[in-house]
Amino acid sequence: MRYTVDDLLTLMAVLRDPDQGCPWDIRQDWDSIVPHTLEEAYEVADAIERRAYDELPGELGDLLFQVVYYARFGEEEGRFDFADVVHALTAKMLRRHPHVFPDGTLESRRPPGADPDGVEQRHVKQNWEALKAREREQRARAPASALDDVPRALPALSRAAKLGKRAAGAGFDFDDVRGVMDKVHEELAEVEEALTRDDGEHAGEKVGDLLFAVTQLARRLKADPEQALRATSARFEARFRYVEQRLGEGEQRLHRAPAEELERCWQAAKRLESLKR
Repeated sequence: MRYTVDDLLTLMAVLRDPDQGCPWDIRQDWDSIVPHTLEEAYEVADAIERRAYDELPGELGDLLFQVVYYARFGEEEGRFDFADVVHALTAKMLRRHPHVFPDGTLESRRPPGADPDGVEQRHVKQNWEALKAREREQRARAPASALDDVPRALPALSRAAKLGKRAAGAGFDFDDVRGVMDKVHEELAEVEEALTRDDGEHAGEKVGDLLFAVTQLARRLKADPEQALRATSARFEARFRYVEQRLGEGEQRLHRAPAEELERCWQAAKRLESLKR
């Protein structure tokens, strides 16, 4: 027997039942589930990065369970249910893919070879952003901003990249990568200036500006800053663990080691890493 989405929705209804449900699940609300949603999304990303495909069904299931939670909250409050979520998503994707569904229905298809020169393909991204902008305008009571709907709960690097991308789409961007590099150097110089004045608080603020500029550099290089930093953190962790192993057991061993020895171990870790590529 294989369970279905209907079974999953029934399970959630029982878990939330005031008389027969789980005390923990009954206590949950919109706000309390948000941290779990973010955690589950990261666990999906982690499984993909590790190519742990055998873990993905479970991790994706955990993420889907978060959607089921919110749908249940909406149903209990008479706002919407899971079917509304599916309908809204499908309708939105049909609107945003007129190059695939020309009549805006699931049954419609673009004739094979209808765009032999790839003209439509080159405009797909522009059309996608324009469609999303119109949807934001329709939802907003006040005049829409290009930055509407950039979630505040996103990781800081991801949100900075998305803000920069939205601003760039509205025409607010550097002319080229060199311009972004100049901005990075400018922000770094301001950090150094603040440190020269022994103004630690201002230096901290300028570090934020520096990080934002570096994020825009990553965006212009078509590198996802969140993934880039996660990859760098993984390399740092592997190298640091190698240094620890080379120096022996105990945290104090690391503290007592001369700087030259630490550097030799670190470079050895980098060489070993390059051999594994």
